[in-house]
Formats: sequence, structure tokens, C-alpha cells
Amino acid sequence: MSEQVYGNIHSVESCGTVDGPGIRFVIFTQGCPLRCQYCHNPDTWEFKDNEKMSVDDIMKQYEGVKEFCAGGITVTGGEPMCQMEFVTELFKRAREKGIHTALDTSGVLFNKNNTEKVDELLKYTSLVLLDIKHIDDEEHKKLTKHSNKNILEFAQYLSGIKKPMWVRHVVVPGITFKEEYLIRLGQFLAGLHNIAALDVLPYHDMAIPKYENLGIDYPLKGVPPLTHEQALEARNIIMKAYKEVREKQNK
Repeated sequence: MSEQVYGNIHSVESCGTVDGPGIRFVIFTQGCPLRCQYCHNPDTWEFKDNEKMSVDDIMKQYEGVKEFCAGGITVTGGEPMCQMEFVTELFKRAREKGIHTALDTSGVLFNKNNTEKVDELLKYTSLVLLDIKHIDDEEHKKLTKHSNKNILEFAQYLSGIKKPMWVRHVVVPGITFKEEYLIRLGQFLAGLHNIAALDVLPYHDMAIPKYENLGIDYPLKGVPPLTHEQALEARNIIMKAYKEVREKQNK
């Protein structure tokens, strides 16, 4: 019997509908280096021991609900790339059974000079859900306490190897809901050739009770949620810039 690989797991959710195509089985890993001001899972930040689950444990749970989670398995977080070995083994087992796998990541841990472990993980990853937090590096640092350099390089790397990718972007009033930044994001995305979908997500403040329960100050207190209409406006700005660049490329 092969040695078990364990992950530090925050929680598991069946019948997820916003974490990839179809209804999915979603694993939330524990630990994340980012401190996104709008994060709705601050309880996943700390790299503390939580529930240890083996790949066998996860697959057994999935088998019990697979009829209801036909879309496949998604690993999110926290930041799942902090537990590369575990996610790789889980996805390998899933792909052996023909199960669709999705990696929901910020890509912040990507290192273009050392891609061996990432390549092994991507070998068994059907789809990457890449969260691009902010297109401007300095603003990204304010928003997350980290540079966006690795994230944008990861997006370009995924494009280079033609790995299917959904781009996710949370639009926050006064932070990312600015025409300048939305145009720059569209222009950047136009240089990628593996985008299967673009999810423009409106900021909401429903996580405030979580912060209060954890005794953490909520950084965006007083920032109003983005309306559905504003989210559509933001997406239209991104797509207009995207199409303009693509049209120039095709001339």
C-alpha cells in the first residue's frame, strides 16, 4: 500500500455551484499568505493545524456524493498551492477515475524559475480558476500585502502551456472599480490565449460577522457592496479593452 498523503483541511463542501463548471465537491485548504482586504474566508488564513485528511479520506467522501457533484472536484482555500504535494496526489487519483479537477488559486506562490512541482500538479489539473486581485502592482500590495508579479507570470505561463483557465476578478468600489484598472486588466487578458471564462465578481460585505467572531478588524468597513449593474459595467469595460487589443493583433 502506498504511503498516505495528508492535507491540512479547513472544510469540505458538497454541491458547490460557484467553484468551476457544474455542481462540484469543494475542498477548502487551511493557510494563505495573502491578506486580501475583501477576503470572505479569513478563518483559512493562518497556517495552523486544522483537520488532517488523507487523499483516501477525500475520495471516500466524494464517492458518497458523486451523484450530486457530477461537475468534479475543486480545491480552493486558503491557498491550495501551499499544499502542493497533497493537491497533486488528490488530483492524480481523481483523474485516474475520470473526474474533472479544478484548482482555485491566486498563483502567488508561482516561481517561473522553478516549475517542476507546479508542472506535476498541472498535469492532473483540468482547469485553473485564477484570481487576479488587482492589475496594478502597488495597489495589489495595498490590497493583499503581496506583489502581483508571480500571479501575472503564472497567468502567462498557463497561457503558454495552453492550460484552460477561468479568470476571476473581484470588483471593489474605490479599489478595483476604476476604469483605468479595468482597461489595463482587459489589455493584459488579451495577451493570453487560454481563457475559457471571465468571472467579474461584485464585492460584498457578508463576511463582516466572521471578522467580528475572529476578533479581526474588517478593513473595508463602510465600503458599500457593488451592485449587479456596476459589475456588468466593469465587465463591459474589461471586455471592450480586451477586444480592442485583439482586433489590433489580428490586423
